[in-house]
Amino acid sequence: METADFISRLLDVIEQDIIPMTARGVAQGNKLFGAAILKKSDLSVVVAETNNETENPLWHGEMHAIKRFFELPEDQRPATKDCVFLTSHEPCSLCLSGITWSGFDNFYYLFTYQDSRDSFGIPYDIQILQAVYAVPDPDRSAVPPERPLYNRSNAFFKSRGLQEMVAGLDRGHRENLLARLDDISAAYADLSAVYQRDKGNKGIPLA
Repeated sequence: METADFISRLLDVIEQDIIPMTARGVAQGNKLFGAAILKKSDLSVVVAETNNETENPLWHGEMHAIKRFFELPEDQRPATKDCVFLTSHEPCSLCLSGITWSGFDNFYYLFTYQDSRDSFGIPYDIQILQAVYAVPDPDRSAVPPERPLYNRSNAFFKSRGLQEMVAGLDRGHRENLLARLDDISAAYADLSAVYQRDKGNKGIPLA
């Protein structure tokens, strides 16, 4: 499944479905995280959503997408095992749990935790995973910095970063998709600038 065409389709969904919705959300004071759920069979979009923390601090992009997904009538909702879960940013601890408890067996993300912290000024994903979940070894006072923040492949799901996937393609496909990634990154940089300028006045606990 993880071919250049597959990656290209996921980038289509980010560009055409998630980003326009996120732009509206950011204008209302929400963060720039979004997600979509697609059918594995034809990669059509079942639902796409964005962060809606101004309504409820639990409505991260992924959690809001999951909420919308399970609000669909049962006869219009594919089984989670038959879906691809796509996120704009690597899911936080809340969203990792939501994806897992909902039964999705995969997710794909565009930006990493480090991108969220360094490029978008939102450090909480790393901070919470380290402060709440990462238990030090008995003979060490701190968690080793090289330890992964979660198991990206485990009994419940497999996850992949789109940037890493693109880097592993042949040169022709890689160069084409890297150009698209540059455009998408620029769009998110613009959204981030709006969010950072206006954050703090909407009552979001971790703005």
